[in-house]
Amino acid sequence: MKTLLQTEEVAQLLLGVLGLYYQPIHFSAWLWIILFLSPDISMLGYLINTRIGAYGYNLFHHKLIAILIAIIGFYMHHDTMLLVGILLFAHSCFDRVWGYGLKYTDSFQHTHLGKIGKDAQE
Repeated sequence: MKTLLQTEEVAQLLLGVLGLYYQPIHFSAWLWIILFLSPDISMLGYLINTRIGAYGYNLFHHKLIAILIAIIGFYMHHDTMLLVGILLFAHSCFDRVWGYGLKYTDSFQHTHLGKIGKDAQE
């Protein structure tokens, strides 16, 4: 089952990367890498506590929010908003390929996909 879920996330990731490729906004390759990884700045909430960290992380890694931002950007002809939505979607898929799901408030390692890190062994 894990392989099936990862395959699905890879397919969605490829769709997101394809969407990013066909954006009217173009950057150099190094800037694309920085932009692609930028949603992980939401993990800074964990410096305050696990509850704020989980809410911040989930806000930036929730696929429905990403899709809604992209749809709004598309219909409003707002290229930047469309880019942000597709970027958030693709990044969320990338994280889920590696097992990083949406977070519960008790621990960064407790995700909707199961435990990650050292806790995964338990």
